Amino acid sequence: MIEPVRVIDLAEIEAARERIRGTVLRTPLVRLDLGPDGPDIRLKLENLQPTNSYKIRGAMNAVGRLSGVERARGVWTVSAGNAGQAIAYAARAAGMPCTVVAIESAPQTKLDRMAALGARILPVPYEVAWQAVTDHAYEGMDGLFIHPFDNHDFIAGHATMGLEIIEDAPEVSAVITAIGGGGLITGVASGVKARKPDVRVYGAEPETAAPYALSRREGRPVKLPDWQSSFVDGAGGQSMIPRMWERMLPLVDEAIVVSLDKTRAAMRLLAEKARVIAEGAGALSPAAALSGAAGEGTIVCVISGGNIDLAKFSALIAD
Repeated sequence: MIEPVRVIDLAEIEAARERIRGTVLRTPLVRLDLGPDGPDIRLKLENLQPTNSYKIRGAMNAVGRLSGVERARGVWTVSAGNAGQAIAYAARAAGMPCTVVAIESAPQTKLDRMAALGARILPVPYEVAWQAVTDHAYEGMDGLFIHPFDNHDFIAGHATMGLEIIEDAPEVSAVITAIGGGGLITGVASGVKARKPDVRVYGAEPETAAPYALSRREGRPVKLPDWQSSFVDGAGGQSMIPRMWERMLPLVDEAIVVSLDKTRAAMRLLAEKARVIAEGAGALSPAAALSGAAGEGTIVCVISGGNIDLAKFSALIAD
């Protein structure tokens, strides 16, 4: 049975922080040096986590909340790579079996890392994987399903990042994260607004896959008529799932759509200025900040992950 959507309160976020302490890093918040006249952009470097992605926050909290009976069953998830790696990591630490229904077009680097962490990989087409996350089910799976974004404990783990942002940059005026399924931004916004409700939270999506922006224009969760895959494989879904729309609507202030060219440029800028390797989804937030759409003041950009093949990264940022 799928549990009803509910607010993630501060006590749950604080409890998650204690639960994941010792495994999950308190990642640094560093200034992106763009010169004396440049905008004040800070980078929350989640690419430095043990699995090179923020997803480990949610995975460690969700697995840490399981009972002994649930752990004996094992876990499974659906992933393009980052959630799969994080849940496989947490499952291995807990001595549990893990299966990942993996999007077959995911970068081989991510598939290899999931397998190296002990996960059993079941490659499927994107449409099949998206249906599984929509249905919370996949035929033949026996273990406990940990949804890669629509899971209360998973999101509460991500919310710990919001507390860190407010503690490390109390002057922050806006926070930007990528939007894939919506778990990252829901979590970060829950933590940020629990401490400072006036901070604006923006979601960044690639131009080829921006269902949240379209849903905001329509006033309801919708499916994109012309979705396209791209190198931004960690963000940009085919549709806005109604449950995630319900979670995000009271927390997310606005959507910013970013071109693929601007995303590539942000990947290059992060490498040149901060020596940060960000995957496509990880570069969406600074690309959005540089557009000016989030206004002025101190803007925190969540660098959500750095899981990208280096040859592909080099090709994408080349002149």
